[in-house]
Amino acid sequence: MDTLTKAQRSAVMSRIRGKDTQPELFVRRLVHRAGYRFRLHRRDLPGTPDLVFPTRRKVIFVHGCFWHKHPGCPANRTPTSNRAYWEPKLMANRRRDRRNQRLLRASGWSVQIIWECEITDPRASKSLYQFLEATT
Repeated sequence: MDTLTKAQRSAVMSRIRGKDTQPELFVRRLVHRAGYRFRLHRRDLPGTPDLVFPTRRKVIFVHGCFWHKHPGCPANRTPTSNRAYWEPKLMANRRRDRRNQRLLRASGWSVQIIWECEITDPRASKSLYQFLEATT
């Protein structure tokens, strides 16, 4: 088993992006082509949603299945090495996601989660459009 040094691990982790990921760009193109306009990464909202539709009071998060522990997804697996680090970290991500969604809803925002594994599924596109068209 290859073990990375602390500096190597830091270099690998620094290349993991939090925004402008491929799944997020895919969803942005899809929504934009359908005629919807949005703002990106509003830092004044809990969780800094990926797409924000201010006039509709709706937000979309594009979650990676690994980082946000998508239930039932094969990509939702905890690494076997260094479990003492990964399990608390990934569970903290889940708790933070739930807290941010609760805060957004309490402030009158509608929240939609798009999972990385679902973005190419036509049913996910349909539910995304239904979410954007629904009145709250």
